[in-house]
Amino acid sequence: MDEPAERKIRVAAMADIHVRETDKGKFGNCFKEISSKADILIIAGDLTDTGDEAEAAVLIEDLKQCTIPVIGVLGNHDFEKGRHKLIRQMLQDNKMTILDGESVVIKGIGFAGVKGFGGGFNKHMLSMFGEGAMKAFVQEAVDEALHLDRALARLDQEHENIKKIAVMHYAPIYETIVGEPEVIYPFLGSSRLAEPLIRRNVVAAFHGHAHAGTLEGEAPNGVKVFNVALPILKKCGYPCGYFTFEV
Repeated sequence: MDEPAERKIRVAAMADIHVRETDKGKFGNCFKEISSKADILIIAGDLTDTGDEAEAAVLIEDLKQCTIPVIGVLGNHDFEKGRHKLIRQMLQDNKMTILDGESVVIKGIGFAGVKGFGGGFNKHMLSMFGEGAMKAFVQEAVDEALHLDRALARLDQEHENIKKIAVMHYAPIYETIVGEPEVIYPFLGSSRLAEPLIRRNVVAAFHGHAHAGTLEGEAPNGVKVFNVALPILKKCGYPCGYFTFEV
């Protein structure tokens, strides 16, 4: 007798929802729909519009309509007012897992997440040379990539043959930011973030940040990378603003 096939886990993903104080109730029905269509929800950064705790409170209220686990990372907008630690704590106190160099296992899938940072792609990556400010800019991207790599490594060490998904706000490959002006590519992500994806053999990676980018691309080893920024999803025919991936 054949063994039953292992059930696929449906992961919904979105990013750049930029919740404002005036958005009360805007995402509630969407979160309710996602809960009926998916097993886990990822929100890949820019949860708030100006990094204000009042905006986070609006998001928390709408997330009460979500009955599945929610995982996310913070984005650059969430850092705007320097209240990112407070926002993270508020969300975590209300059952949303915010990853910042950490990992978590949900429904048998390992998730590792960081905010990420800029720095450019492939042969156009900025190097750690010159002024201190430039070195600090590059070091931030290096540190974020290291944090992601360590989080993925912990999953491998603690869970044999686990399927892994990476979550970040900035892009790890340039293919998913195509559509943005090339002059701002260095500020949209960094190939340094792709190195852990390749080394740790992740199943897929999700990011946002580049609103005018491209939905799907691949890292050099074939890892699927998805830019799930809300404007892109709506442009690609996802009216509720989420993308679903089966693992």
